[in-house]
Amino acid sequence: MKNSLKLGIYHAFFILVSLFASLVNAALPIEVDGKQLPSLAPMLEKVTPAVVNIATEGRIQQNMNPLFADPFFRRFFGVPDQMIERKTSSLGSGVIVDAKRGLILTNNHVIANAIQITVTMRDGQQLEAEVVGTDPETDVAVIKVPAKNLTDIQTTDSDSINVGDFVVAIGNPFGLGQTVTSGIISALSRSGLGIEGYEDFIQTDASINPGNSGGALVNLRGELVGINTAIFSQSGGNIGIGFAIPINMALQIMEQLLETGEVKRAYLGVSMQDISPELAEAFDLERRSGAIINEVLEKSPADKAGLKPGDIVLSVDGKRIRNAGDLRNRVGLLPIGQKVKMTVLRNGKEKRFTITVEENRIAANNSSSPRSVNKLLQGVTVGEIKQDSPYFRKVNGVQVIKVERGSIAWVSGLREGDVITSVNRMDVVNMGQFLDAVNKKDDALLFRIIRGNTAAFLVIKP
Repeated sequence: MKNSLKLGIYHAFFILVSLFASLVNAALPIEVDGKQLPSLAPMLEKVTPAVVNIATEGRIQQNMNPLFADPFFRRFFGVPDQMIERKTSSLGSGVIVDAKRGLILTNNHVIANAIQITVTMRDGQQLEAEVVGTDPETDVAVIKVPAKNLTDIQTTDSDSINVGDFVVAIGNPFGLGQTVTSGIISALSRSGLGIEGYEDFIQTDASINPGNSGGALVNLRGELVGINTAIFSQSGGNIGIGFAIPINMALQIMEQLLETGEVKRAYLGVSMQDISPELAEAFDLERRSGAIINEVLEKSPADKAGLKPGDIVLSVDGKRIRNAGDLRNRVGLLPIGQKVKMTVLRNGKEKRFTITVEENRIAANNSSSPRSVNKLLQGVTVGEIKQDSPYFRKVNGVQVIKVERGSIAWVSGLREGDVITSVNRMDVVNMGQFLDAVNKKDDALLFRIIRGNTAAFLVIKP
């Protein structure tokens, strides 16, 4: 009796499951009115030939022993610099943006230290590539392959995209073939992440898998909106937060690299900050977009144009400024000598200024001597952390390029190769922040430095 009852229950359950399955199938037809359901396949068939795999081989110089990285150790024991050459390899992706010229956009970290670059197309064709130029500050690189039977991808205005737009991330990692993931844009203008020097990331939940760096982020029309560059993860796996460089920024960098082989940063000469709710209330602002100018450096382009501390920058060349990072990016990527129209809010009234940007004396030649800025640093040359440094992309700060013997800084203990991570307990990520910090006082400077495998505080005073 019990067995018969169980069989009856199982039979009824099977009928219900079968009925439910048939209903689901009925709700998801293959066609509607003779038309197939929407699919990304046609779009992907058009754009995926433009996404390539990039494999590199390189060599870096490396200390034989970590102790040799400490200049005090070498000097005390009389140990000469002993370096070994180590082979490196890297795999990533790239996007063909100009088929006629054979130009490919990718990430700088994909091709860093490369002496040989091999590009593999979707059809398996392999081509040797040469580097046109790189910009570590934005992690953009341009490489070139022979322009023969290539397919490029159409770009779009990345300033016109919105949170909630559907996007597709395409990459060609590890040489295993292309991967495609879909999602939405979850945030815009992400900055302050410490990933790059100039950050204005598109954030997406479309999975950016390992090896997809340098790949394409496209909209549903197959137009390129960004270059995939990083994921946010503590484990190395994708957790639904990925970042892409807006294509507008990448193309600006590419044009400078094609024209001059390097990127020269435009200089405004101000320090600035975002508008917090407290500042918005204090300045009686209805909205929090814009950037507040804290300081205007003497004889800088901003000073010559008449900008003052307390001015709130609302727009540059008619484009609204979202925050301080947005202003820094827009100015930093302008061609040297270009005139820009800036709208600011001063004492509740809008004012307009025309400013001619100059070459950024902070980032010129990737280093700067602050001797004209702070007398305590006479004889010291400081620059961004070099790519061949073991701290590159691992530590936020600036690197001491040179210290003259007998200078105040030398006597105080500062040495070539030191990485300065904070000034007067203020973290510094790049040269702009470093010079802003050392300009604030000249009676004493408190540096936190990293030397070898140790960190320490160092006081420089007259």
